Amino acid sequence: MTDLALTSEQRQYLELARDFTQNEIAPRSSACDHSRQLPLDLCRKAFDVGLMNVRIPERYGGLGLSLFDTCVIFEELGAGCTGIASAFEGNELFAAPVMVAGTDEQKKQFLEPLAQEFCLSGYCFAEPGFAADGATISAQAKRSGGSFVLSGKQLLALNASQARWLFVLALDGQGESLAFVVPCDSAGVVIGERIAHFGRSAADLRQISFDNVEVAAEGLLGSAGQGLKIAREARLATAPILGSEAVGIGRAAFENARRYAWERTTFAQPIGSYQAISFMLADMEREIETARLLCWKAAWLVDNGMPSLTQSLMAKTYASDMAMKAATDAVQIYGGYGYSREYPVEKLMRDAKMFQIFEGTSQSLRVELGRQLLRAECRHI
Repeated sequence: MTDLALTSEQRQYLELARDFTQNEIAPRSSACDHSRQLPLDLCRKAFDVGLMNVRIPERYGGLGLSLFDTCVIFEELGAGCTGIASAFEGNELFAAPVMVAGTDEQKKQFLEPLAQEFCLSGYCFAEPGFAADGATISAQAKRSGGSFVLSGKQLLALNASQARWLFVLALDGQGESLAFVVPCDSAGVVIGERIAHFGRSAADLRQISFDNVEVAAEGLLGSAGQGLKIAREARLATAPILGSEAVGIGRAAFENARRYAWERTTFAQPIGSYQAISFMLADMEREIETARLLCWKAAWLVDNGMPSLTQSLMAKTYASDMAMKAATDAVQIYGGYGYSREYPVEKLMRDAKMFQIFEGTSQSLRVELGRQLLRAECRHI
């Protein structure tokens, strides 16, 4: 991985995502944040131009882009609005375990519709008492003939009210983990009220309950006992994607802060000329570049058949913490204005916080990363 220059095709994907972000997402970011509504019409436009479900293989009707390409795209989307981008993200989070463990028939059943027509899928996460190793799973699955009966509650589900399917982890009577694809229109699926969350306000996050939901055998990914393994293998891809979104937040925070530091003057000088501010900007840019390279390396390893969970976890953890620090520093550079909703950086700070919590808190990922390091799973050049 010595040549970091993007190929002409990757540049095209970057420009497509950047143009869509600047022309479609950014102008509606603030309004969607205030209204707490996911703009489905905009998501449909993104599908039409080819910015959704980009990793679905060509044999199932998708573009079959690499994980590296996907990270390039999601950084641009993250720079526009991660609340709106959550709809795109939900489909990637759902598709990842299907791509990891689904049979050919399951991939045709669950991936082809995503590629052929606009629809959303969801992902259940952040269960009550969720442990760093994923051992605490609240949903229960009982065998009933050739199918399963699913019961329990999930604290949060992404895209829940609009999703065709949900990815769900559950335990059977023997404590074995199972991974399911559950149709949202199944009897007994109870979708709760939209949660008024702190950041990423456009995202459709809801609590969801399963009241004796019958799931057909073809809804089981892999076999009994493989649920957590499937989720971890899917994380190899989803962690760099989420990290790249966080890089987009950090970049947006830096660009706003740099612009303001040049425009705002005190004693006839731009505030950016003062060492305290210039040092903050220098650290922001240094850490953004570091986070981007961590995400790119994690993606490159996956694409080249050398996946490293330590690299993926480092990418997501570092990028999430970087985004929070960059956004907080941007608010500081704006001063009192940064705390006002009339300026963009307070939203970035609220949005960044979710990445330190979503799909594993930064603390739990550090625990998991430490365990991987002790198992010598890490790879050095």
